Amino acid sequence: MKFISYALRGKAAWGLASATGVVDLSSADTPTLKSAIAAGRLQALGEAAKGKADSASLAEITYLPVITDPGKIICIGHNYEEHRVETQRDKTENPTVFLRVAASQTGHLQPIVLPPESSQLDYEAEIAIVIGKGGRRIAEADAWNHIAGYSAYNDGSVRDWQRHTGQFTPGKNFDRTGAFGPWLVTRGEIEDGEELLVESRLNGKVMQHATTAMMIFPIPRLIAYCSTFTTLEAGDVIVTGTPGGVGARRTPPVWMKAGDKVEIEVGKVGVLVNTIAAE
Repeated sequence: MKFISYALRGKAAWGLASATGVVDLSSADTPTLKSAIAAGRLQALGEAAKGKADSASLAEITYLPVITDPGKIICIGHNYEEHRVETQRDKTENPTVFLRVAASQTGHLQPIVLPPESSQLDYEAEIAIVIGKGGRRIAEADAWNHIAGYSAYNDGSVRDWQRHTGQFTPGKNFDRTGAFGPWLVTRGEIEDGEELLVESRLNGKVMQHATTAMMIFPIPRLIAYCSTFTTLEAGDVIVTGTPGGVGARRTPPVWMKAGDKVEIEVGKVGVLVNTIAAE
């Protein structure tokens, strides 16, 4: 099943997506997708909505970030060997971790915003996992059971601000620079550990192309590691890292500019599409 968060006539909602529209599943008890996951009701609500008439067409809605109210957005850096090499980072025994805030995100078909402080806006194709069942010190062997589903993510990066110091936070958190969508594909639609495509395209040109088999730290390791230093909660997001081919490491560098179209494709999930707009 596929679930989306969206706005219709100025009101935020969420629901079960089809090829043509969405069945609204918002209620007082489950006003957001995250709340339905936390209540353990996502699967049942989705099953009950199958076959119902669309509440709205996809053309009518405005896509919102898949999880509109995440408690935590945990991002992993340098998690594909090709990207680690191109950034000249040393090998490590543990993942590189940084955080994003919710305001740094935007939805499918919405603009990624180029801030006036920089012209170095870069793309990063990634898989996002949404936690379905919280926990602390989750064992790798049990990690798959804590996943609600998957989405595509563009970890848009303002590179000069990212490099102000050894910390990534400023360059990863400009408003509406990271895109999250189009939807959540539930865990049952993808085999645990299945090899998935991860690709970015800028104005139709393939810039990154890899599979999850190339990850340095696989998804169970990321969940185990992150849940050791913080309690994971339903609706938390882990963004699992980008392959090689980012714009900053090309000669000459390739930066996203106003009017560009960027697509992030994740196998069995879909394609996240955004244009670039100057603030």
